Amino acid sequence: MLREARDRAGELGISLAEYVRRLVAEDLKGEEPAVDPSAVFNLGSSGGSDIARDKDSMLREAFSGLGVR
Repeated sequence: MLREARDRAGELGISLAEYVRRLVAEDLKGEEPAVDPSAVFNLGSSGGSDIARDKDSMLREAFSGLGVR
């Protein structure tokens, strides 16, 4: 088994130690928990701002403090 592992690492162009690290990392990764995409919506209030409508003035305000026109 060790010889096969060394051969495989050589095929990949990495050391045996790196090959083993990758195998262990993959094994320990496990399955990622399912996340509900809606968890990122409605996290807070926009305070009535409308970025699509107000982006130019928002950018102007943000850059004005940097001396950029």
